[in-house]
Amino acid sequence: MIALTKTLKYMWIGRITIRNQLAYIVDFLVRSLFLLLILYIFLQLWRTTYAGEGSSSIAGFSFRQLMWYLIVTESMTLACPSLCTRLEEEVKSGDVAFKLVRPVNFLAYYYVEYMSEAIVRFGVNAVIGGTLGLLLLGPPHSLAGFVWLPVTAFAGFSLNFMLNMCIALSAFWVEETRGLEFVYNKFLFTVGGMLMPIELFPDVLQRIVRWLPLQGVVYTPAKTAVALNIGQLPVMLLTQLGWIALFGVVAALIYRRGVTKLHVNGG
Repeated sequence: MIALTKTLKYMWIGRITIRNQLAYIVDFLVRSLFLLLILYIFLQLWRTTYAGEGSSSIAGFSFRQLMWYLIVTESMTLACPSLCTRLEEEVKSGDVAFKLVRPVNFLAYYYVEYMSEAIVRFGVNAVIGGTLGLLLLGPPHSLAGFVWLPVTAFAGFSLNFMLNMCIALSAFWVEETRGLEFVYNKFLFTVGGMLMPIELFPDVLQRIVRWLPLQGVVYTPAKTAVALNIGQLPVMLLTQLGWIALFGVVAALIYRRGVTKLHVNGG
């Protein structure tokens, strides 16, 4: 009974977050149109690159596969809310104190809120990006990988939450965390596989990147969608779950230390 009550509590938090997003759906759609501009630029850039290479495939990716890959990565990246901005402002204003005394787990509250917002944004971005892809590229070569996209994307958003929360919780010490978030995002854009698949990296960099958690955020979902290898899928999913568990523990430890510091300082 207690477990059911707690579950319903977090379901209501998610429902409220989704309703808040839908209440401003027009503003959100206008922001999402920025996705079209990004994808159009990438479309022209990679079309020129493939033409210059004189090949229909680069590192095993056809032009259509690569563009659908970018549609997934860009849709996911633009769907992620900024945890650092939110938590930083709450620490500065003192509003975080109200979150700490609520009868909900602090990290679970932010997780449900983050995931609910990201899912709504990703849904809208996927419709907009997918429409552009169908009009300019045609359908993907295979839809089998897209069947797994909801699973891998959910894990990717969860991992991104854990990584961002570890950074955002440093606001208990440094207050200004947006610089750290900026650096993290740039790593995600480059070695995280957002701008291009890891297969296009030099061999040495590929070996290094595959040991980093960043590949599980957007690379794994996009790679699974456009170039599904059913034999590698269990390993990729387990890798995502492993990183989620690890950084979940790290976030919990940072939170405990941060709350202690906040209480000691009279926050």
